[in-house]
Amino acid sequence: MGNILVTGSQGQLGLELAKLEKEFLNYTFFLADKSLLNIVDFKAVENFVSENNISVIINCAAYTNVDKAEDEVELSNAINHLAVKNLAEIAKRHHIKLIHISTDYVFDGISQMPYLENDKTNPKNNYGLSKLKGEEALKFINPNNSIIIRTSWLYSEF
Repeated sequence: MGNILVTGSQGQLGLELAKLEKEFLNYTFFLADKSLLNIVDFKAVENFVSENNISVIINCAAYTNVDKAEDEVELSNAINHLAVKNLAEIAKRHHIKLIHISTDYVFDGISQMPYLENDKTNPKNNYGLSKLKGEEALKFINPNNSIIIRTSWLYSEF
């Protein structure tokens, strides 16, 4: 039993999680896109978590346009790094689980072997760097109650 906040609910992964809501009747899902909750705004997220008694955050929100991230450095950093830092601080303060979706772009892609989670990171672009900074903030702030999932691709009907 618990309340789950899913950020980025209108993205590809968020829409897939929303479809699963009916399979988990013991949980109440709060599906938040950027029009409902600006995760860069610490106070807004803090209030939302408190008011809705959130017990788990699944962060599907991300700036994912790899090419545009080269030009929109501040925006990609705000969403992929600073917002994750906010979520980490709020999750720690409220003793709630935070599941964060990241990317294999934190690596340089030159390895001949599959990457392991503790391999050296070396992002080659602003997108990968912003995602890595988010991971690092999360691991620094709330390492014991967080999960980072790195994925290289999403498959869905969306």
